[in-house]
Amino acid sequence: MEPSTTKKEALFLPFMQIPTGHHHVADAIMEDLKNYTGSIRCNKVDILSYSYGKIESVVSGTYLRWIQSLPSAYHWLYDRMAYKQAFKRNRQYVYEVLFMYFFKRLMKENEPNILFCTHALPSNIASVLKQKGNLHGVIVNVYTDYFVNKVWGMEGVDYHFVPSIEVKNFLLRLGVNEEQIYVTGIPVHPVFHQPNKLQRKKDTGMLKVLVTGGSLGVGGIEQLLEQASEKHDIHYYVLCGKNEILYRKLKSLRNDITPISYIENKEEINHLYDMVDAVITKPGGVTVSECLMKRKPIFICNALPGQEKINEVKLKELGVVIPIQRGNIEQQILNFFSGEKQFEEYMKKIDSYHHYLEEKSMDEILAEICSFD
Repeated sequence: MEPSTTKKEALFLPFMQIPTGHHHVADAIMEDLKNYTGSIRCNKVDILSYSYGKIESVVSGTYLRWIQSLPSAYHWLYDRMAYKQAFKRNRQYVYEVLFMYFFKRLMKENEPNILFCTHALPSNIASVLKQKGNLHGVIVNVYTDYFVNKVWGMEGVDYHFVPSIEVKNFLLRLGVNEEQIYVTGIPVHPVFHQPNKLQRKKDTGMLKVLVTGGSLGVGGIEQLLEQASEKHDIHYYVLCGKNEILYRKLKSLRNDITPISYIENKEEINHLYDMVDAVITKPGGVTVSECLMKRKPIFICNALPGQEKINEVKLKELGVVIPIQRGNIEQQILNFFSGEKQFEEYMKKIDSYHHYLEEKSMDEILAEICSFD
C-alpha cells in the first residue's frame, strides 16, 4: 500500500494577539516542524480573536493597562485564581461558557491531527472535549512559564513540553505518566541552539552586556548610565524595540552604549547573544530560555506582576538567574564577573539545568509525537 499523501494538520493555540511568549513559542515549534519529513500543514489561531473578533484588542489593551496601573491587584488575583493550590484542579466553567462553542467550530473547520497549546485556556477547553470524546487529535501542552498554573488541562492531554525538571516532577505528582513528558526547556527558535561562534576579546577587559528595552525602562536605563563608570568597564547594547524615543535618546548619549532598534531576524538576535557576556532582562519565559540555551549569565529585574513574579521565584530556586537591585547596577555586574567563585557556582547551576534537558533534539521529539496514522 502506498503511503498517504494527505497533509496532516497541526494547530497552534496561543491566546490574544499581543506578541508574547505564547506566540514566540508557537512560531519556534512551527520552524522546527519545517525540518520534519512528514507532510504537516501548520496553522496558528488565537482563540480570543477567533471567537470575539475586534473585542480582542479591547481585552488586550485592558489587560496591559491593568498590569501597569494596578500591579498589586493583578498579582493578587492571578495568584489566587491561577496559581495557589495548583495541585487542586477544577473545571473552569466560565471559560467553557465563553469559548466552548467557538472551540468546537474551530475544530470542525480545521480537523487538526495535533494541537499545540501554548496557553492554558485552549489547553483547558481541549482537555474537556477530549474527555467527552469530541476531540480526537493529539494534544500537546507547551508551557511558556517556569511553573504550571491550575488552568492548564491535564486529563486527555497526550504530551507535555516542560521548561525544567522541577515542572516535570510537579506533573508526575499530578499523575502524568513520565513517558508523556519531555523536558525541552521553553522552546526557542532553532538558531539559538547553535554553539557560540564568537568569543569575547579578553585583551580589551571590557564586558559587553545586552539590555532588553523593557527590562529597565527609559528611566532605569538613564539611571544605569548615570551610575556607569568613567572607566568604561562595560559596553551596553540596548534593545529598544519599536521605542523610537528611547532609541534617539540613547543614540545622542555616550559612546559606551549602543541602542538597537527593532530586530525581527533571529539570526541577528543570535549574533548579539554570541557577542555579549551577559543579559539584563525581565524574568519572562522566552527571553530567559534563549539566554539559558546560549549559557549567558542572566541578570533579572523589574518583574511584572502575575506570571513574571512567579517566574522570578522559580528561576531563583533553580539558581539560573542573578537578581539585581535598583542601586548601582553596573557595580553588581562587575562584582559578579570579578568574583571567580560566584561565577563558577552560577555556571554549575546552568550546567545542572542543561543536564536534565532532553538529549533528543526538538526535531526528533516532533518526529516521535507526529508519527500518527
